[in-house]
Amino acid sequence: MNTISILGCGWLGKTLAISFINEGYTVKGSTTSEEKLELLEMNGIEPYIVDISDFEEYDSFLNSDILIIAITSKDVDGFENLIAQIQESSIQKVIFISSTSVYGKLNKVMTEEDAVLKLPLTEIENLFRENTFFETTIIRFAGLFGDERQPANWFKNGKKIPQPKGFVNMIHKEDCIEIIQEIIAQNCWNETFNACSNHHPTRREFYTLAKLNNDFEVPKFEENEVYEWKIISSKKIQEVLDYTFIHDDLLRI
Repeated sequence: MNTISILGCGWLGKTLAISFINEGYTVKGSTTSEEKLELLEMNGIEPYIVDISDFEEYDSFLNSDILIIAITSKDVDGFENLIAQIQESSIQKVIFISSTSVYGKLNKVMTEEDAVLKLPLTEIENLFRENTFFETTIIRFAGLFGDERQPANWFKNGKKIPQPKGFVNMIHKEDCIEIIQEIIAQNCWNETFNACSNHHPTRREFYTLAKLNNDFEVPKFEENEVYEWKIISSKKIQEVLDYTFIHDDLLRI
């Protein structure tokens, strides 16, 4: 399997595509913007315009061995159409990038065995999980950061940060890319994984340090909210893939 299509070459997808090219893969990458086609091509990515909400046919883009879905769309109908096309394509394996937002704040540690909220995202997960024409692994990433996506820049203009006593669930871009590569390298399919740093400082501790280290003022917090939190467990992915996080101390980054 040496051809990979990446649906969504944005903040994560473009860097991921470049990492696979460096490993010797042929990579097709999609965007919804005509202006970004040249940028993808400059990085060695075979560029395509793909918007799943348009219900067009993507035969050439799907002429690959592996499909990685890295778009934020929650268009259930669009995904149903995409899946119908995948079934007719050469795609054998799919990685669907989901989110730990599927878990409610139940004041407990959340694992892959816990119930999820009834959301378009969980409905889309099930569409892929239940399909028997190809094999899918679902990765539920925690809050994404790295490069230009820096937590110090969040909650600007005096906006108060909610749940200061709650806990941070985050994962660095480098770990996201390494985990995706390991899933393919280890041929690990038909799984659902949480992916989140093991370190869970309080939101007050994390955002205060992030702001001060970047010369911002001490942030303001919502102090009188009902205490709600969750801690995302990544124990399963670490055990199955024998994975060690690159960025596992959120207060040192």
